[in-house]
Amino acid sequence: MRFLFFIFLTLANIYALPISSTQQKAQVQMMDEFNNEYAASDKSNKNEVDPLSGYNRVMTNFNDKFYTNILEPTAKAYKAVMPKPLRKGLANAFDNLMYPIRLLNNLLQLKFKNSFLETQRFLLNSTIGLGGLIDVANDNFHIKQHQEDFGQTLGFYGAGGGFYIVWPILGPSNVRDTIGMITDGLINPMTYIENRGYNFFDNSTESLGVKVGEIVDYSSLHIGEYEELKKDAIDLYPFLKNVYEQRRKKQISE
Repeated sequence: MRFLFFIFLTLANIYALPISSTQQKAQVQMMDEFNNEYAASDKSNKNEVDPLSGYNRVMTNFNDKFYTNILEPTAKAYKAVMPKPLRKGLANAFDNLMYPIRLLNNLLQLKFKNSFLETQRFLLNSTIGLGGLIDVANDNFHIKQHQEDFGQTLGFYGAGGGFYIVWPILGPSNVRDTIGMITDGLINPMTYIENRGYNFFDNSTESLGVKVGEIVDYSSLHIGEYEELKKDAIDLYPFLKNVYEQRRKKQISE
């Protein structure tokens, strides 16, 4: 509204419309307010930390094309041949394997009740739930999952996000959450590649293959959500950046 009024006042000056002294004072006051508002907005934009904006925009477009042209069609084909109960069961099993990450980060954030509930979930799902294929903890005992990662743990102790960065295929992140992702990866049992009897995989190729399978399986259960999210975005990069930052703030505050 102020901006429209500013345009009106400018046109009034150009065409020499008659303006009273009271209107002139209002005009000056409104012009000052407009200038102050514009300066504050400009200062805010300059102070925003986004040193990788050029790279991030390119990578955002790359990820968008990758999802639209490769991952989504693959997920749709996978969905067409795999029954939903099986796809959901695999997703449950993958979630169950992430128990060490959730346990450790709940403990580090002093959420001891959640840690206990996560342990209950793991024991129930690993036994009665046939290795995690069935989420009996939630379906039959109403024990919800308490998702926490090391990025949230760092945020819990006051660590700022740092500058924003978009990773290929992995998507939006920042300095804090990248450190968190690496740390969680060290805890993730599916990343172990040494040839030992108690590791899941013998080599990195097997580990990568299973990770790709996990991503495709997850995507098949959420087809259409990305398109729905971005449909109203005028500029995809700042839109997704804002969505990511707001979501992480909410997760850390909970």
